[in-house]
Amino acid sequence: MENIIYTELTGKIVTKDNCKYEESRLSWNRAIEKYPLVIIYCYNEQDIINAIVWARKNSIEIRVRSGAHSYEGYSTGNDVAVIDISKMNEIYIDEENSVVKIGGGVRNREIYEALGSKSYAFPGGGCPTVGVAGLILGGGWGYSSRFLGLACDSLIELEMINYKGEKLIINEQENSDLFWACKGSGGCNFGIITSMTIKLKEKIEMGTLIYINYPNISTEDNIKVIEVLQNLYKNLDRRINLKTAIYNSVEKGRGVKLTGLFYGNSIDAREILSPLENITNSMEIKIEDMSILECNRYIQDSHPDYEKYKSTGRFIYKDYNYTELKRLIEIIDNPAEGANYTAISFYGAGGAISDVDKLDTAYYYRDAKFIMGIQSVWEEDKYADINKEWLKENFKTIELMTVGSFVNFPLHELNNYEDEYYGENIIRLKEIKKNYDPYNIFNYPQVIRNE
Repeated sequence: MENIIYTELTGKIVTKDNCKYEESRLSWNRAIEKYPLVIIYCYNEQDIINAIVWARKNSIEIRVRSGAHSYEGYSTGNDVAVIDISKMNEIYIDEENSVVKIGGGVRNREIYEALGSKSYAFPGGGCPTVGVAGLILGGGWGYSSRFLGLACDSLIELEMINYKGEKLIINEQENSDLFWACKGSGGCNFGIITSMTIKLKEKIEMGTLIYINYPNISTEDNIKVIEVLQNLYKNLDRRINLKTAIYNSVEKGRGVKLTGLFYGNSIDAREILSPLENITNSMEIKIEDMSILECNRYIQDSHPDYEKYKSTGRFIYKDYNYTELKRLIEIIDNPAEGANYTAISFYGAGGAISDVDKLDTAYYYRDAKFIMGIQSVWEEDKYADINKEWLKENFKTIELMTVGSFVNFPLHELNNYEDEYYGENIIRLKEIKKNYDPYNIFNYPQVIRNE
């Protein structure tokens, strides 16, 4: 590739001999070590078009990046052209028509700040630097999902550049099959999103932040916490959602942590969550009234600037019994060597998520009770392989206890990934791929295949 000429590209071009290359190639997951041929920061649609045409002309694979948060690094690669749209981060709030139009590079924190400053709620994710486009393409779980629906459920229209470098308008009337696919298909399967138009939710200024931690918890009490959680979710007020982590931390020891958001006041929140307060005396609790924006800031600020990790997620469709919960806890009680944080987490589902039929969008697992996440985090590179192997080995247990996999929490080693991510919807998705990207120009290891 020594004879590649970059003069036809526009935007900001970073190649391997550029002093900014090492910084520019980094993923949020620092365990991802990839070396792209070129990183193209696009500022407008023409930059994207030029990049696609150039990459095709030079037979170079394309990857698309906004927040660089792909668990498995699918927004980058070795000797590929990374088309980075993070600079396309405009936000236009149209209160008269109750919509917000955002650029393809907008991230969670940016849209929370823009909408929260006007007291609008937004069903985004928890991590501040995740790209909203990637969030929505994968469905979009968040702490507001049970009340406001998945992020993709508020989507009205998209603008996309296709493999030819042509602009497509995508909504319920125009390219409606692609509109369906963009609500849960994940990643960059069909083209590059340049903008999204999203329906504004109602103004909700105040809510309640929920933080409950059980440090150094016993196995028996740990089991009780999850049993109470499972029971709560059977009739839980949909204005509330929680992420519950069974964790093992070098810093904090073994415990269980619940983080949540309630679209109501702290008195009602305490009443709803009172069964969780009677399990053990070893408990830290923070249930406080604050603005929805402040709640989201608190949750976002709990995330580190970056990590080295291996993680994935699947769907829970049943209540776990004592023996099954004990097995999950044993996994966390035996972390990999060198791990500084290990967790199995329950991401709350139900409520507004299940109001939509599983065939009405590409997001198939609408009727799940929870998403289960498993992760191992380390700091020293010498422990990377042993932590990755730990997760792959324990995934065998998780797989037997769950159904399907969450496309926004991908696992590179997943067998039959198309069926696992999309269920029955894969048949329709493959046809859409064939129509909109017949030559597989948008390609990565777990792309939807059109053969």
